[in-house]
Amino acid sequence: MPVDLQALYPKLIQLMLDTVFVVDRDNTIVFVSNACEALLGYRADELTGTPITQYMHPDDLEATRASIIRVMNGHAHFDFRNRYIRKDGGIVHILWAAFWSDEVGGRIGVARNITALTQAEEELRFLAHHDPLTKLCNRSLFNARLAAALDDAQRHQRRPALLFLDVNGFKGINDVHGHAAGDRVLCAIAARLKACVDTRDTVARMGGDEFTVLLADTAAPGAVAEKLAQILAAMAEPLGAGCDGIAMPTCSIGVACYPDDGRDADALLSHADDQMYRQKKRRHGTA
Repeated sequence: MPVDLQALYPKLIQLMLDTVFVVDRDNTIVFVSNACEALLGYRADELTGTPITQYMHPDDLEATRASIIRVMNGHAHFDFRNRYIRKDGGIVHILWAAFWSDEVGGRIGVARNITALTQAEEELRFLAHHDPLTKLCNRSLFNARLAAALDDAQRHQRRPALLFLDVNGFKGINDVHGHAAGDRVLCAIAARLKACVDTRDTVARMGGDEFTVLLADTAAPGAVAEKLAQILAAMAEPLGAGCDGIAMPTCSIGVACYPDDGRDADALLSHADDQMYRQKKRRHGTA
């Protein structure tokens, strides 16, 4: 007995895990498959007859409208990404395949939920440029921001400064209290450094117990000394919960100011690092 494909197609569409939309020239949804409820939280009958644009994330509207125009002009796409707002207020990331159908008089799109994939991609991008323990910038991102700050300084007459910080006696904390306790101390130091800087500044963990702080502009008189005093005061505060029995370690901090101490990244890092080690040597038995 021959299969009636015309009768079978609607049933197949409703079996798809991805959501099928048919949208007319005025952006009104004229058909949507039942998978829409898992995607957006609305039943098909709630979406049908409403403008699809009202569910789009407002930050993606401009790019999405441009994509709609391209599709309506006959340019199908298979890799367009945007965000929609679910009925419960959540955000869903969607990958679209869409084309214009003269026969239907509208565009036909298949929407795939890629929220989990997008979050995984964002996490990988974050981990590529941040320290997994403290969540601070890592060496790679810090070097990139330092290079950008020096370029900006040359073009706009700014005076960035670099602080190189090393924790004194940190090995003893690991040896006496264990590495988990040492990790908590590093996270406490990272949080205090972050709290001491502006949003345009950068704090990084360079590795081990070494941190750097990039101050974007220290042109104001006494700006570096003031920031250094603020950081040292923050580091002198007792450790909080989770670090019972551990004394907050002191820190040695080297400073390098552009352009007096160097005009490129290597010169500034070398100067700050050298200053930091000179300071450690003056602290008997803490290096």
